[in-house]
Amino acid sequence: MDNTPKKQPLAQHSTQCRYLEETFHSKIPITRQLGVRVLRYDGATLVLGAPLEPNVNDKGTAFGGSLFSLLVLSGWGLIKLRLREEGLTGDIMIHESTINYSLPVTDSWEVQCRLPEADHYAHFLASLHNRGRARLALEAQIMAGSRVAVSFAGSYAVVCKQL
Repeated sequence: MDNTPKKQPLAQHSTQCRYLEETFHSKIPITRQLGVRVLRYDGATLVLGAPLEPNVNDKGTAFGGSLFSLLVLSGWGLIKLRLREEGLTGDIMIHESTINYSLPVTDSWEVQCRLPEADHYAHFLASLHNRGRARLALEAQIMAGSRVAVSFAGSYAVVCKQL
């Protein structure tokens, strides 16, 4: 099974970004208060962003809970878009995660999440098709300049509603 993103016109990726942002804001209402924006999606990588102001803590830096939320959402959103492209509908849940806060985030930030290697993604899809459920491990990060400020690894459980 090939997990290479299907070549889609830029307009399709823009449509996917709008769809995901609307989904976040309507299905997960706190994303509106956090200021979550879907910035870019290319079929393999999803980039979300948020402003510092609604997410600031008592130290004037980004609140750890807000950072964690966007990291979790980046994986959830990437899976949501990929399932949509595969013509699948499913429930996506974070199963377990680890996070490392290495540097304070002092301004608006971006979270980047990428699909795993092709064979891992192919195994995930095969499991979804064969069993109707699967888990997918994803990594995401927030950069501070050229350094990683926050790194995240999460395992997502997916249960398909249709096959």
